[in-house]
Amino acid sequence: MSSALSTSSLGIDFGTTNSSVALAHPDGRVELARFPTAAALTESFRSVLYLERSKVAGHSRMKSYTGPSAIERYLDAEDGDHSQGRLIQSLKSHLASRTLTGTEVFGKHYSLEDLIARILTDLRLAAEQQFSQPIRHATVGRPVRFVGAETDEAEAFALARLRTAFTHAGFESITFELEPVAAAHSYEATLTHDELILIGDFGGGTSDFSLLRVGPQARRQRSSNAESGLLGNAGLGLAGDSFDARIIRKLVSPALGADSYERQSATVGINGPKLIPAVPAWIYANLERWHYLSFLKTRNVAEILRGARARADQPKKIAALITLIEEDLGYQLHQAVERLKLELSHCESALFRFHDGSMEIESAVTRADFERWIADDLHSIETCVDGLLATAHVAPESVDRIFLTGGTSFVPAVRRIFTQRFPDRCATTPRVVTGDEFTSVARGLSLTRISS
Repeated sequence: MSSALSTSSLGIDFGTTNSSVALAHPDGRVELARFPTAAALTESFRSVLYLERSKVAGHSRMKSYTGPSAIERYLDAEDGDHSQGRLIQSLKSHLASRTLTGTEVFGKHYSLEDLIARILTDLRLAAEQQFSQPIRHATVGRPVRFVGAETDEAEAFALARLRTAFTHAGFESITFELEPVAAAHSYEATLTHDELILIGDFGGGTSDFSLLRVGPQARRQRSSNAESGLLGNAGLGLAGDSFDARIIRKLVSPALGADSYERQSATVGINGPKLIPAVPAWIYANLERWHYLSFLKTRNVAEILRGARARADQPKKIAALITLIEEDLGYQLHQAVERLKLELSHCESALFRFHDGSMEIESAVTRADFERWIADDLHSIETCVDGLLATAHVAPESVDRIFLTGGTSFVPAVRRIFTQRFPDRCATTPRVVTGDEFTSVARGLSLTRISS
Protein backbone atom coordinates (compact mmCIF):
# COMPACT_ATOMS: atom_id res chain seq x y z
CA MET A 1 0.00 0.00 0.00
CA SER A 2 1.30 3.47 -0.81
CA SER A 3 2.66 5.75 1.88
CA ALA A 4 0.13 8.39 0.85
CA LEU A 5 -2.77 6.22 1.92
CA SER A 6 -1.08 5.24 5.18
CA THR A 7 -0.98 8.92 6.21
CA SER A 8 -4.51 9.59 4.97
CA SER A 9 -7.73 8.16 6.36
CA LEU A 10 -10.61 6.66 4.39
CA GLY A 11 -14.19 6.69 5.64
CA ILE A 12 -17.06 4.67 4.17
CA ASP A 13 -20.67 5.32 5.03
CA PHE A 14 -22.58 2.27 3.75
CA GLY A 15 -26.17 3.39 4.18
CA THR A 16 -29.55 1.74 3.82
CA THR A 17 -30.46 4.09 0.97
CA ASN A 18 -27.28 5.98 0.05
CA SER A 19 -23.56 5.43 0.53
CA SER A 20 -20.56 7.73 0.30
CA VAL A 21 -16.77 7.57 0.57
CA ALA A 22 -14.38 10.25 1.84
CA LEU A 23 -10.61 10.55 2.11
CA ALA A 24 -9.13 12.84 4.78
CA HIS A 25 -5.63 14.10 4.09
CA PRO A 26 -3.11 14.77 6.87
CA ASP A 27 -3.78 18.52 6.66
CA GLY A 28 -7.49 17.91 7.43
CA ARG A 29 -8.69 18.46 3.88
CA VAL A 30 -11.48 16.00 2.96
CA GLU A 31 -12.00 14.70 -0.56
CA LEU A 32 -15.26 12.96 -1.42
CA ALA A 33 -15.44 10.18 -4.00
CA ARG A 34 -17.63 11.12 -6.96
CA PHE A 35 -19.55 8.61 -9.01
CA PRO A 36 -20.63 8.98 -12.65
CA THR A 37 -24.28 9.08 -13.67
CA ALA A 38 -25.87 9.69 -17.05
CA ALA A 39 -26.34 13.37 -16.17
CA ALA A 40 -23.34 14.31 -13.99
CA LEU A 41 -21.09 13.21 -11.15
CA THR A 42 -22.60 12.57 -7.72
CA GLU A 43 -21.12 12.18 -4.24
CA SER A 44 -24.05 10.01 -3.16
CA PHE A 45 -24.02 6.38 -4.29
CA ARG A 46 -27.41 4.67 -4.12
CA SER A 47 -27.11 1.44 -2.11
CA VAL A 48 -28.88 -0.68 -4.71
CA LEU A 49 -27.94 -3.80 -6.63
CA TYR A 50 -29.27 -4.90 -10.02
CA LEU A 51 -28.64 -8.51 -11.06
CA GLU A 52 -29.20 -9.20 -14.74
CA ARG A 53 -29.23 -12.52 -16.58
CA SER A 54 -27.87 -12.71 -20.11
CA LYS A 55 -26.92 -15.38 -22.64
CA VAL A 56 -23.32 -15.59 -23.88
CA ALA A 57 -22.44 -18.31 -26.38
CA GLY A 58 -25.48 -20.27 -25.28
CA HIS A 59 -24.57 -20.05 -21.60
CA SER A 60 -26.46 -18.08 -18.98
CA ARG A 61 -24.43 -15.41 -17.18
CA MET A 62 -25.25 -13.16 -14.25
CA LYS A 63 -23.93 -9.60 -14.28
CA SER A 64 -24.28 -7.16 -11.41
CA TYR A 65 -24.65 -3.39 -11.46
CA THR A 66 -24.59 -1.15 -8.40
CA GLY A 67 -25.33 2.44 -7.47
CA PRO A 68 -26.25 4.88 -10.26
CA SER A 69 -25.44 2.33 -12.97
CA ALA A 70 -27.83 -0.19 -11.36
CA ILE A 71 -30.69 2.30 -11.52
CA GLU A 72 -29.85 3.33 -15.07
CA ARG A 73 -29.63 -0.29 -16.22
CA TYR A 74 -32.92 -1.07 -14.51
CA LEU A 75 -34.71 1.92 -16.05
CA ASP A 76 -33.25 1.15 -19.49
CA ALA A 77 -34.66 -2.39 -19.52
CA GLU A 78 -36.38 -2.78 -22.87
CA ASP A 79 -40.07 -1.86 -22.70
CA GLY A 80 -39.90 -2.04 -18.93
CA ASP A 81 -39.31 -5.80 -19.11
CA HIS A 82 -37.43 -6.77 -15.95
CA SER A 83 -37.90 -10.51 -16.40
CA GLN A 84 -34.14 -10.83 -16.92
CA GLY A 85 -33.18 -8.59 -14.01
CA ARG A 86 -33.74 -8.05 -10.31
CA LEU A 87 -33.35 -4.74 -8.44
CA ILE A 88 -32.60 -5.14 -4.72
CA GLN A 89 -32.74 -2.23 -2.27
CA SER A 90 -32.08 -1.62 1.45
CA LEU A 91 -29.86 -4.67 1.98
CA LYS A 92 -28.39 -3.17 5.15
CA SER A 93 -31.77 -3.53 6.87
CA HIS A 94 -31.46 -7.35 6.79
CA LEU A 95 -28.17 -7.64 8.68
CA ALA A 96 -29.74 -8.46 12.06
CA SER A 97 -32.13 -11.07 10.62
CA ARG A 98 -31.15 -14.68 11.24
CA THR A 99 -33.99 -15.94 9.03
CA LEU A 100 -32.83 -14.14 5.89
CA THR A 101 -29.50 -15.64 4.91
CA GLY A 102 -29.81 -14.69 1.25
CA THR A 103 -32.07 -15.06 -1.75
CA GLU A 104 -32.43 -17.04 -4.94
CA VAL A 105 -32.10 -15.11 -8.18
CA PHE A 106 -32.76 -17.01 -11.41
CA GLY A 107 -32.08 -20.34 -9.75
CA LYS A 108 -28.86 -19.38 -7.96
CA HIS A 109 -28.57 -18.66 -4.23
CA TYR A 110 -26.74 -15.52 -3.11
CA SER A 111 -25.88 -14.89 0.53
CA LEU A 112 -26.72 -11.51 2.03
CA GLU A 113 -23.03 -10.88 2.69
CA ASP A 114 -22.14 -11.52 -0.95
CA LEU A 115 -24.92 -9.25 -2.21
CA ILE A 116 -23.69 -6.42 0.02
CA ALA A 117 -20.09 -7.17 -0.97
CA ARG A 118 -20.93 -6.49 -4.62
CA ILE A 119 -21.95 -2.94 -3.69
CA LEU A 120 -18.92 -2.44 -1.42
CA THR A 121 -16.53 -3.77 -4.07
CA ASP A 122 -17.73 -1.18 -6.57
CA LEU A 123 -17.44 1.56 -3.94
CA ARG A 124 -13.85 0.48 -3.28
CA LEU A 125 -12.89 0.27 -6.95
CA ALA A 126 -14.40 3.69 -7.72
CA ALA A 127 -12.52 5.23 -4.79
CA GLU A 128 -9.27 3.56 -5.86
CA GLN A 129 -9.63 5.01 -9.34
CA GLN A 130 -10.33 8.54 -8.09
CA PHE A 131 -7.74 8.59 -5.33
CA SER A 132 -5.14 6.75 -7.47
CA GLN A 133 -4.12 4.31 -4.76
CA PRO A 134 -5.12 0.87 -3.51
CA ILE A 135 -7.69 0.76 -0.73
CA ARG A 136 -7.68 -2.10 1.75
CA HIS A 137 -8.36 -0.31 5.06
CA ALA A 138 -11.22 1.97 6.11
CA THR A 139 -13.19 3.41 8.99
CA VAL A 140 -16.77 2.25 8.49
CA GLY A 141 -19.96 3.68 9.93
CA ARG A 142 -22.42 1.61 11.94
CA PRO A 143 -25.76 2.58 13.49
CA VAL A 144 -26.26 2.73 17.24
CA ARG A 145 -28.97 0.12 16.76
CA PHE A 146 -29.33 -2.01 13.61
CA VAL A 147 -32.79 -2.46 12.15
CA GLY A 148 -34.47 -5.41 13.86
CA ALA A 149 -31.73 -5.85 16.49
CA GLU A 150 -33.55 -6.16 19.81
CA THR A 151 -30.64 -7.63 21.81
CA ASP A 152 -26.89 -7.17 22.15
CA GLU A 153 -26.47 -10.59 20.56
CA ALA A 154 -28.44 -9.46 17.48
CA GLU A 155 -26.29 -6.31 17.32
CA ALA A 156 -23.11 -8.39 17.36
CA PHE A 157 -24.54 -10.72 14.71
CA ALA A 158 -25.37 -7.81 12.39
CA LEU A 159 -21.95 -6.24 12.89
CA ALA A 160 -20.17 -9.54 12.16
CA ARG A 161 -22.13 -9.94 8.91
CA LEU A 162 -21.22 -6.40 7.85
CA ARG A 163 -17.56 -7.09 8.59
CA THR A 164 -17.74 -10.28 6.51
CA ALA A 165 -19.24 -8.36 3.59
CA PHE A 166 -16.34 -5.88 3.71
CA THR A 167 -13.86 -8.76 3.80
CA HIS A 168 -15.53 -10.32 0.75
CA ALA A 169 -15.27 -6.93 -0.96
CA GLY A 170 -11.47 -6.94 -0.67
CA PHE A 171 -10.89 -4.98 2.55
CA GLU A 172 -8.12 -6.35 4.76
CA SER A 173 -9.11 -4.45 7.88
CA ILE A 174 -11.87 -2.11 8.98
CA THR A 175 -12.60 -0.09 12.10
CA PHE A 176 -16.21 0.59 13.02
CA GLU A 177 -17.38 3.96 14.32
CA LEU A 178 -20.89 4.99 15.35
CA GLU A 179 -22.50 7.02 12.58
CA PRO A 180 -23.69 9.91 14.81
CA VAL A 181 -20.19 10.18 16.31
CA ALA A 182 -18.80 10.37 12.78
CA ALA A 183 -21.27 13.14 11.96
CA ALA A 184 -20.01 14.94 15.07
CA HIS A 185 -16.45 14.84 13.74
CA SER A 186 -17.71 16.38 10.50
CA TYR A 187 -19.39 19.21 12.42
CA GLU A 188 -16.38 19.62 14.72
CA ALA A 189 -14.19 20.47 11.74
CA THR A 190 -16.15 23.74 11.38
CA LEU A 191 -15.66 24.86 15.02
CA THR A 192 -13.22 27.33 16.57
CA HIS A 193 -14.55 26.73 20.10
CA ASP A 194 -15.83 23.81 22.16
CA GLU A 195 -19.52 22.86 22.30
CA LEU A 196 -21.72 20.24 23.89
CA ILE A 197 -23.73 18.92 20.97
CA LEU A 198 -26.52 16.50 20.26
CA ILE A 199 -26.14 14.70 16.95
CA GLY A 200 -29.20 13.28 15.19
CA ASP A 201 -28.38 11.02 12.26
CA PHE A 202 -31.48 9.96 10.32
CA GLY A 203 -30.83 7.23 7.78
CA GLY A 204 -33.18 5.13 5.72
CA GLY A 205 -33.52 2.41 8.35
CA THR A 206 -32.24 3.87 11.64
CA SER A 207 -32.34 7.05 13.72
CA ASP A 208 -29.25 7.50 15.90
CA PHE A 209 -28.39 10.09 18.53
CA SER A 210 -25.21 10.97 20.41
CA LEU A 211 -24.32 13.56 23.06
CA LEU A 212 -20.69 14.62 23.05
CA ARG A 213 -18.24 17.44 23.52
CA VAL A 214 -16.48 18.64 20.38
CA GLY A 215 -14.14 21.44 19.41
CA PRO A 216 -10.42 22.24 19.48
CA GLN A 217 -9.88 21.49 23.19
CA ALA A 218 -12.05 18.35 23.07
CA ARG A 219 -10.04 17.14 20.07
CA ARG A 220 -6.76 17.67 21.95
CA GLN A 221 -8.13 15.73 24.92
CA ARG A 222 -9.09 12.84 22.64
CA SER A 223 -5.61 12.86 21.16
CA SER A 224 -4.10 12.47 24.63
CA ASN A 225 -6.70 9.82 25.55
CA ALA A 226 -7.77 11.93 28.51
CA GLU A 227 -11.43 11.45 27.66
CA SER A 228 -13.55 10.55 24.66
CA GLY A 229 -16.02 13.41 25.03
CA LEU A 230 -18.90 11.01 24.42
CA LEU A 231 -21.64 11.32 27.04
CA GLY A 232 -24.12 8.84 25.62
CA ASN A 233 -25.75 7.15 22.61
CA ALA A 234 -29.26 6.02 21.73
CA GLY A 235 -30.81 4.62 18.60
CA LEU A 236 -33.98 3.34 16.97
CA GLY A 237 -34.56 0.88 14.14
CA LEU A 238 -36.84 3.32 12.33
CA ALA A 239 -36.42 6.37 10.13
CA GLY A 240 -37.30 7.34 6.56
CA ASP A 241 -38.32 3.82 5.53
CA SER A 242 -40.85 3.71 8.40
CA PHE A 243 -42.41 6.95 7.16
CA ASP A 244 -42.55 5.45 3.66
CA ALA A 245 -44.38 2.41 5.05
CA ARG A 246 -47.13 4.63 6.46
CA ILE A 247 -47.66 6.25 3.06
CA ILE A 248 -47.84 2.89 1.32
CA ARG A 249 -50.28 1.55 3.90
CA LYS A 250 -52.61 4.54 3.54
CA LEU A 251 -52.37 5.28 -0.19
CA VAL A 252 -50.94 2.32 -2.11
CA SER A 253 -52.01 -0.93 -0.47
CA PRO A 254 -55.78 -0.17 -0.71
CA ALA A 255 -55.35 0.48 -4.45
CA LEU A 256 -53.60 -2.89 -4.76
CA GLY A 257 -56.30 -4.96 -3.09
CA ALA A 258 -55.65 -4.65 0.65
CA ASP A 259 -59.40 -4.01 1.04
CA SER A 260 -60.40 -6.81 -1.35
CA TYR A 261 -62.15 -9.99 -0.16
CA GLU A 262 -62.93 -13.35 -1.64
CA ARG A 263 -66.24 -13.50 -3.50
CA GLN A 264 -68.98 -15.44 -1.67
CA SER A 265 -66.50 -16.24 1.07
CA ALA A 266 -68.40 -14.89 4.04
CA THR A 267 -68.77 -17.36 6.86
CA VAL A 268 -71.31 -16.92 9.61
CA GLY A 269 -69.84 -16.51 13.07
CA ILE A 270 -71.12 -15.43 16.45
CA ASN A 271 -70.94 -11.78 15.39
CA GLY A 272 -72.37 -12.32 11.91
CA PRO A 273 -70.74 -12.78 8.48
CA LYS A 274 -66.95 -12.80 8.39
CA LEU A 275 -65.19 -11.85 5.16
CA ILE A 276 -61.94 -13.52 4.11
CA PRO A 277 -59.23 -11.21 2.67
CA ALA A 278 -58.31 -12.09 -0.90
CA VAL A 279 -54.56 -11.67 -0.25
CA PRO A 280 -52.67 -12.69 2.92
CA ALA A 281 -51.83 -9.68 5.10
CA TRP A 282 -48.12 -10.56 5.18
CA ILE A 283 -47.77 -9.71 1.50
CA TYR A 284 -48.93 -6.13 2.15
CA ALA A 285 -46.68 -5.97 5.23
CA ASN A 286 -43.71 -6.83 2.99
CA LEU A 287 -44.90 -4.33 0.40
CA GLU A 288 -44.48 -1.60 3.02
CA ARG A 289 -40.80 -2.39 3.59
CA TRP A 290 -38.32 -1.71 0.79
CA HIS A 291 -35.91 -4.33 2.07
CA TYR A 292 -38.58 -7.06 1.70
CA LEU A 293 -40.28 -5.87 -1.49
CA SER A 294 -37.63 -7.39 -3.78
CA PHE A 295 -38.11 -10.78 -2.13
CA LEU A 296 -41.80 -10.97 -3.06
CA LYS A 297 -40.79 -11.91 -6.60
CA THR A 298 -40.96 -15.68 -6.07
CA ARG A 299 -42.90 -18.57 -7.58
CA ASN A 300 -44.74 -19.11 -4.30
CA VAL A 301 -46.00 -15.51 -4.11
CA ALA A 302 -46.92 -15.57 -7.81
CA GLU A 303 -49.10 -18.65 -7.27
CA ILE A 304 -50.78 -17.13 -4.22
CA LEU A 305 -51.64 -13.95 -6.11
CA ARG A 306 -52.94 -15.72 -9.20
CA GLY A 307 -55.31 -17.70 -7.00
CA ALA A 308 -56.30 -14.54 -5.11
CA ARG A 309 -57.11 -12.71 -8.35
CA ALA A 310 -59.41 -15.55 -9.44
CA ARG A 311 -61.35 -15.42 -6.16
CA ALA A 312 -61.25 -11.70 -5.38
CA ASP A 313 -64.23 -9.35 -5.49
CA GLN A 314 -61.86 -6.70 -6.94
CA PRO A 315 -59.65 -8.68 -9.33
CA LYS A 316 -58.28 -5.56 -11.08
CA LYS A 317 -56.64 -4.43 -7.87
CA ILE A 318 -55.00 -7.81 -7.38
CA ALA A 319 -53.86 -7.70 -11.02
CA ALA A 320 -52.21 -4.34 -10.32
CA LEU A 321 -50.41 -5.87 -7.33
CA ILE A 322 -49.19 -8.73 -9.54
CA THR A 323 -47.90 -6.19 -12.06
CA LEU A 324 -46.03 -4.26 -9.37
CA ILE A 325 -44.23 -7.40 -8.20
CA GLU A 326 -43.67 -9.16 -11.53
CA GLU A 327 -42.41 -6.01 -13.26
CA ASP A 328 -40.23 -5.18 -10.25
CA LEU A 329 -41.59 -1.65 -9.87
CA GLY A 330 -40.38 -1.10 -6.33
CA TYR A 331 -37.93 1.60 -7.39
CA GLN A 332 -40.62 3.63 -9.16
CA LEU A 333 -42.88 3.29 -6.14
CA HIS A 334 -40.05 4.41 -3.86
CA GLN A 335 -39.47 7.48 -6.03
CA ALA A 336 -43.17 8.40 -5.93
CA VAL A 337 -43.17 8.17 -2.13
CA GLU A 338 -39.97 10.22 -1.88
CA ARG A 339 -41.45 12.94 -4.09
CA LEU A 340 -44.50 13.16 -1.85
CA LYS A 341 -42.39 13.47 1.32
CA LEU A 342 -40.23 16.14 -0.29
CA GLU A 343 -43.23 18.18 -1.42
CA LEU A 344 -44.85 17.91 2.01
CA SER A 345 -41.62 19.18 3.58
CA HIS A 346 -42.10 22.43 1.65
CA CYS A 347 -45.88 22.66 1.20
CA GLU A 348 -48.95 22.10 3.35
CA SER A 349 -50.44 19.72 0.78
CA ALA A 350 -49.27 17.66 -2.20
CA LEU A 351 -50.55 15.16 -4.76
CA PHE A 352 -49.29 11.59 -4.58
CA ARG A 353 -48.87 10.18 -8.10
CA PHE A 354 -47.88 6.68 -9.10
CA HIS A 355 -48.52 5.85 -12.74
CA ASP A 356 -47.04 2.73 -14.25
CA GLY A 357 -48.57 0.17 -16.59
CA SER A 358 -52.00 -0.82 -15.36
CA MET A 359 -51.63 1.21 -12.16
CA GLU A 360 -52.77 4.78 -11.75
CA ILE A 361 -52.87 6.04 -8.19
CA GLU A 362 -53.49 9.69 -7.41
CA SER A 363 -54.41 11.06 -4.02
CA ALA A 364 -54.26 14.48 -2.39
CA VAL A 365 -52.41 14.46 0.92
CA THR A 366 -52.03 17.22 3.49
CA ARG A 367 -49.05 17.62 5.78
CA ALA A 368 -51.46 17.16 8.69
CA ASP A 369 -52.56 13.80 7.24
CA PHE A 370 -48.95 12.65 6.93
CA GLU A 371 -48.09 13.74 10.45
CA ARG A 372 -51.04 11.77 11.82
CA TRP A 373 -49.84 8.67 9.94
CA ILE A 374 -46.34 8.91 11.43
CA ALA A 375 -47.42 10.02 14.93
CA ASP A 376 -46.29 6.79 16.59
CA ASP A 377 -42.87 7.00 14.93
CA LEU A 378 -42.48 10.63 15.98
CA HIS A 379 -43.36 9.67 19.55
CA SER A 380 -40.68 6.95 19.47
CA ILE A 381 -38.08 9.50 18.33
CA GLU A 382 -39.14 11.91 21.08
CA THR A 383 -38.91 9.18 23.71
CA CYS A 384 -35.46 8.13 22.47
CA VAL A 385 -34.08 11.69 22.60
CA ASP A 386 -35.57 12.38 26.04
CA GLY A 387 -34.22 9.06 27.31
CA LEU A 388 -30.71 9.89 26.10
CA LEU A 389 -30.76 13.27 27.87
CA ALA A 390 -32.02 11.67 31.07
CA THR A 391 -29.47 8.83 31.02
CA ALA A 392 -26.61 11.26 30.38
CA HIS A 393 -27.94 13.63 33.09
CA VAL A 394 -27.90 16.52 30.64
CA ALA A 395 -30.58 19.19 30.72
CA PRO A 396 -31.83 20.46 27.32
CA GLU A 397 -30.66 23.98 28.13
CA SER A 398 -27.09 22.69 28.59
CA VAL A 399 -26.82 21.56 24.97
CA ASP A 400 -25.15 24.22 22.83
CA ARG A 401 -26.01 22.91 19.39
CA ILE A 402 -28.15 20.22 17.77
CA PHE A 403 -26.70 18.95 14.50
CA LEU A 404 -29.11 16.97 12.34
CA THR A 405 -28.10 15.00 9.26
CA GLY A 406 -29.90 12.63 6.90
CA GLY A 407 -32.86 13.24 4.59
CA THR A 408 -35.52 12.60 7.24
CA SER A 409 -34.17 15.49 9.31
CA PHE A 410 -35.88 17.83 6.82
CA VAL A 411 -39.36 16.49 7.62
CA PRO A 412 -40.97 19.43 9.47
CA ALA A 413 -42.50 17.24 12.19
CA VAL A 414 -39.08 15.68 12.91
CA ARG A 415 -37.34 19.03 13.02
CA ARG A 416 -40.07 20.34 15.33
CA ILE A 417 -39.14 17.69 17.93
CA PHE A 418 -35.78 19.44 18.32
CA THR A 419 -36.78 23.08 17.90
CA GLN A 420 -39.38 22.66 20.66
CA ARG A 421 -36.94 21.01 23.06
CA PHE A 422 -34.03 23.28 22.18
CA PRO A 423 -35.40 26.77 21.39
CA ASP A 424 -33.02 29.39 20.01
CA ARG A 425 -31.23 31.54 22.56
CA CYS A 426 -31.00 34.42 20.13
CA ALA A 427 -32.51 35.24 16.77
CA THR A 428 -29.19 35.29 14.91
CA THR A 429 -27.78 31.94 16.09
CA PRO A 430 -30.01 28.88 15.61
CA ARG A 431 -29.38 25.98 17.98
CA VAL A 432 -30.74 23.39 15.54
CA VAL A 433 -28.59 23.17 12.41
CA THR A 434 -28.26 20.69 9.55
CA GLY A 435 -25.32 19.38 7.55
CA ASP A 436 -24.70 17.62 4.24
CA GLU A 437 -27.48 15.08 4.52
CA PHE A 438 -25.81 12.39 2.43
CA THR A 439 -22.08 12.91 3.04
CA SER A 440 -21.49 14.27 6.55
CA VAL A 441 -21.09 10.79 8.06
CA ALA A 442 -18.50 9.77 5.46
CA ARG A 443 -16.63 13.04 6.02
CA GLY A 444 -16.61 12.44 9.75
CA LEU A 445 -15.52 8.81 9.37
CA SER A 446 -12.51 9.89 7.34
CA LEU A 447 -11.62 12.44 10.04
CA THR A 448 -12.00 9.98 12.93
CA ARG A 449 -8.38 8.77 12.97
CA ILE A 450 -7.04 12.28 12.40
CA SER A 451 -9.30 13.67 15.16
CA SER A 452 -8.45 10.98 17.71
